Amino acid sequence: MKLADLDIIVTAPPAPGWGGRYWIIPKVTTDTGITGYGECYASSVGPEAMKAVIRDVFERHMEGENPENIELMFRRVYSSGFTQRPDLTVMGAWSGLEIACWDILGKHRDRPVHALLGGRVHDRIRAYSYLYPLPHHTEPQYWIDPDMAAESALDLADKGYTAVKFDPAGPYTIRGGHSPAMLDIDRSVAFCKAIRAAVGSRVDLLFGTHGQFSTGGAIRLGQAIEPYLPLWYEEPVPPDNVEAMAAVARAVRVPVATGERLTTKAEFAPILRAGAANILQPALGRAGGIWEARKIATLAEVYNAQIAPHLYAGPVEWAANIQLCAACPNVLMAETIDTPFHMALIKHSITIEDGYIRLPDAPGLGIEIDEDLARAHPFTRTGLHLQMQEAPLSYHGENIFSGGAPPSID
Repeated sequence: MKLADLDIIVTAPPAPGWGGRYWIIPKVTTDTGITGYGECYASSVGPEAMKAVIRDVFERHMEGENPENIELMFRRVYSSGFTQRPDLTVMGAWSGLEIACWDILGKHRDRPVHALLGGRVHDRIRAYSYLYPLPHHTEPQYWIDPDMAAESALDLADKGYTAVKFDPAGPYTIRGGHSPAMLDIDRSVAFCKAIRAAVGSRVDLLFGTHGQFSTGGAIRLGQAIEPYLPLWYEEPVPPDNVEAMAAVARAVRVPVATGERLTTKAEFAPILRAGAANILQPALGRAGGIWEARKIATLAEVYNAQIAPHLYAGPVEWAANIQLCAACPNVLMAETIDTPFHMALIKHSITIEDGYIRLPDAPGLGIEIDEDLARAHPFTRTGLHLQMQEAPLSYHGENIFSGGAPPSID
């Protein structure tokens, strides 16, 4: 069995667009007719440029190869162009293609992917969700209103979720770490207070920041929210500054989580060595795929750390996350985005029940892709999957972060 053909589907989720402006889904077919799907969570170049990178990686390093040879193909890609170091765009392309190889292998052997990774450790995976507006909420007011956030949290709690994520401290910007305004600190405290009051002890609070603060600013904000006992303080400083993150971890009594923007074990290992975080959040469409993420999880296990795979993408990456989680003993939880389009794209082949993700029993990733639906929603805009604000933060008025990348904003 050899890898023979590549197609790349770029689909744009309809409004409100949770999960980003577009999802890049490589479709790989073998010479025996088995098809596998993956997803590339890479957003530093546009989708057309990314498609060219994906094709180059496939044709140069994978075409004609046995899909079982994951490690060999990874070494080719990781070493390409005399690099042997993490390259976000190339590894993003590889990640989606690698996920597709595992989908093929599972289907070939009539087994779910987790059975090929050491077998099932968990029968179900604890799910968490970002707080999104309810139908009666108004935007952009929702994103700065703690009472509306508390309503969303209570709605999820009533559905069985035991953890919710929110990030009220303002938008991420291209300008690097900054000190939060007092308005942002006060709003963050108000969100924690209102959500905790609404859900009590039923739900863990996951506080996100998108790596936007200086070391001192992150410590100041982190200490302000400590009384509400968040389960984690996500990416409090820019993700490449390991020493700064370690300083925050030492100064704030909330566990630090990070990883959605990191790729390969080479970038995760320094985090663990420095004690900068004890919750790792690999995004499998960026971190190197399923096998590399399995290695990252093993590293975390050695350091008594847990993994909580990140998801701000489509349901194929979600399916890969779930297969990984099923085989890893040190899983904390997995992010979900439960929109009608996510579920329809995989024909409802994964379900969430009482706040837990049920493991699919089907071979491979356990999902069935509705290609007609995916191709009926082409991406026709100009923005990247996610974009950072160029304007500086305000110290006089509200800094509003509208929860990701709705497709109406380019």
